[in-house]
Amino acid sequence: MDRLFDVVLVRPPSNSYEHCVSSNSDRESIDIQLAKAQHHSYVSVLKENDITVLELLPCDEYPDSVFMQDPALLGLGRSIIGRFGEISRRGEELNLVSELNQLQMVKNSPLLRVSSPATLEGGDIMVTDQQQLFVGQSSRTNSSGILQLQAFLPDTQVTTVKTDSLHLLCGCSYLNESTMIITPELVSPQNFPNLKHITFDVEDAYASDALYLGNRRVLLPSGFPNASKKLRQGGYTPVEVDVSEFRKGDGGVTCLSSPIYKTI
Repeated sequence: MDRLFDVVLVRPPSNSYEHCVSSNSDRESIDIQLAKAQHHSYVSVLKENDITVLELLPCDEYPDSVFMQDPALLGLGRSIIGRFGEISRRGEELNLVSELNQLQMVKNSPLLRVSSPATLEGGDIMVTDQQQLFVGQSSRTNSSGILQLQAFLPDTQVTTVKTDSLHLLCGCSYLNESTMIITPELVSPQNFPNLKHITFDVEDAYASDALYLGNRRVLLPSGFPNASKKLRQGGYTPVEVDVSEFRKGDGGVTCLSSPIYKTI
């Protein structure tokens, strides 16, 4: 399989999800039951594409905990537990550490911790298959966090990309074979000179946060026909899923799962 992972962790939305941190003007209309149904459909798509999904328990204490990508960068060789830039989410990662200690797949691997004053959130990390990853220096991830990540991954090229978005992956995502999706109005393609770009228009920026499923299949939010067309023109098969309730919480397709990367 040509994807970077075969296993992901997910956490269903809790009953407190409507209290998540969000800048979206529609956040007040979050429908918890619809969010749970959409999350179930999301998980089903992953399983249909032969991805092993490890489902953790909901966490009412942390409304944003459905966004599993953010607490950590997980790998078969090591896992790096971040430190939230969003203060209200701090402590959420402790639940994940406890759960990781129960997973046979990773419990015997080194568990590394980002420490103060560093902040590092998974939504700012774009992993590639070139022994290189890109990290957004954003309002959620600072330069100290990136330096600590570099120290934890001495065999990987870690490249900093400054972004004004919430997270780097709000404007780009990696596919395969040195190819990525990018919205130039949010992230400059000049930051990725060695990669090929499938360029999305700014009105389709939300769809640039996409998840590569393997076999040239790409999971992206429904409702962006031009983005799907560009993927097909690039030789990929778009797979659409409705994540409207997670968009209201400032989350996208990649935010809802934490891959266990084979290359980390």
